[in-house]
Amino acid sequence: MTHRYFVWDISPVIFSAGPVTIRWYGLFFAGAFVAGHILMTAVYKKEGRPVEDLSSLMNHLLLGTIIGARLGHCLFYDPVYYLGHPVQILKIWEGGLASHGGAAGILAALLIYSYKKKDQGFLWLMDRIALPAAFGGTLIRTGNFFNSEIIGRPTAMPWAVVFQRVDSLPRHPSQLYESIACLLIFIILGMTYRKDTARNTEGVISGLFLILVFSSRIALEFFKVPQAAYNTEMFLNTGQWLSIPFVLVGMGLIAEVWTDHRFGIFIKDKDANKKWE
Repeated sequence: MTHRYFVWDISPVIFSAGPVTIRWYGLFFAGAFVAGHILMTAVYKKEGRPVEDLSSLMNHLLLGTIIGARLGHCLFYDPVYYLGHPVQILKIWEGGLASHGGAAGILAALLIYSYKKKDQGFLWLMDRIALPAAFGGTLIRTGNFFNSEIIGRPTAMPWAVVFQRVDSLPRHPSQLYESIACLLIFIILGMTYRKDTARNTEGVISGLFLILVFSSRIALEFFKVPQAAYNTEMFLNTGQWLSIPFVLVGMGLIAEVWTDHRFGIFIKDKDANKKWE
């Protein structure tokens, strides 16, 4: 049986005039932060937090995401080239962002921000940021699809996509797989957030976020073309290896909550929260 596969040949550029170029990926990336600001505004209002603090928080997150994602791409996926040409690291407009680096950058930004804002603890912030981060992942992976990048392996499945700007092979739309996964995770986290015990117990939502997002990343990487040349002979690629620590930290957070912070690795104050029941 012969399938007529969906052909994707949209230009990654929406508009270009002189030095000004607007790309689909940039639009989705910006949309992720706009949506994040809207979601965090709703969260802060619901919990009686000062909404005026959000501008500073979002600025920290934006810088942390961009710097972390860029350094992650350069150091994790092509370190030999970028260490030999360090000036190229600054040319972010030429493309190259890594989600694991972005996640690390977000954590660093939250640490810095929570140090400045003593009334907004690190884990409390992580729990709240998890929702917009998951939704943002949906938009950013859709942006990757529009860019015809991070493509999937060849397949004969009827929903395969031919990325005409890459080649003529039908492939897994791996970007959409991740986009859908992030959307489902966002829904799960939203339902969890609505439960008072989960929302008021620091580490629950963060732990679920880390486990679900990075476990799905490990699984869905098997459908992707390896992004680093040295990954081709490895059972697990760079993205999968980098996901494992995040999953373990998420499991640690849930274990801390479930055991009433018996080990005190992530949360020192056992009386800070009620046990999640």
